[in-house]
Amino acid sequence: MADVCLLGTGGMLPLKDRFLTSLYVEYNGKAVLIDCGEGTQVAVAKHGLKMSKIELILFTHCHADHVMGLTGLLLSVGNCSRTAPLDIAAPISCIGVLEKLVSICGGLPYEVRLHGIPEDRPYEFTADMIDPMLTVRTLPLSHRVSCMGYSLILDKKPVFLPDKAKELDIPIEYWKRLHSGESVTLSDGRNVSPEVVTGEKKPPLKITYTTDTLPIDGIVGFAEGSDLFVCEGMYGLSEKKESMNEKRHMLMQDACNIAKKAGVKRLWLTHYSPAEKEPSLYADELEQIFPDTVISADGEKITL
Repeated sequence: MADVCLLGTGGMLPLKDRFLTSLYVEYNGKAVLIDCGEGTQVAVAKHGLKMSKIELILFTHCHADHVMGLTGLLLSVGNCSRTAPLDIAAPISCIGVLEKLVSICGGLPYEVRLHGIPEDRPYEFTADMIDPMLTVRTLPLSHRVSCMGYSLILDKKPVFLPDKAKELDIPIEYWKRLHSGESVTLSDGRNVSPEVVTGEKKPPLKITYTTDTLPIDGIVGFAEGSDLFVCEGMYGLSEKKESMNEKRHMLMQDACNIAKKAGVKRLWLTHYSPAEKEPSLYADELEQIFPDTVISADGEKITL
């Protein structure tokens, strides 16, 4: 299972009742953080989560409302007695900015490892620091600067068949390794592959996060089949469409149309404009487009 919390839902600047957009995903006691606007460490504490669990931070792009909380977060993590390295991944063009933010932290008690992500093509990597079965996929978006969308894809182990293992007289100390996909050699010399004692593979868990972008066609395929799709919707007024296109953002209706085409299970809207005081006013209209739409509020949580 994965525990997901949308720490904030705001864009551009934080409000007294709305932190900036950031997503916290925890699996087996380790967490991924996507984006880190100012005050993110306060939002983590407010929603009952732990900074000490964060092993990987992903940045979509280097606009201030997505990165300016990094320094405070890193210092707060340091105060949690962390000594293990912390990994940060972002578009390659962001690395210089992030290096400067890290440098003003002074001497942190742990290493910060920065990883540049290619900006001209989709990319993927295994997030071993969280779990070897977690894959992070990226999609270049269309914003005023280089910007990435992220999909977190967590493969699930197939069902283990203990009765089959007993029938084959496989000692129990080998079961865990076989269930993890490892072949083993028994004391009697037999080689056993995991397929012999496992059943049908379960579909992976998928969480997709896209914000600060035009509603480009590529997002549909990228988000396809997501258990949770977190997408920006700066405004709910259709009259804002032209100005949003100029600024390379999307409306709530755009997000709902993408969710519908992508066949996602549920949509969480986020990254509301500070001028959009009551996003819930558009609930009826949005649910007509995509029924499983949540007009998220800060602290929105789900266990997948």
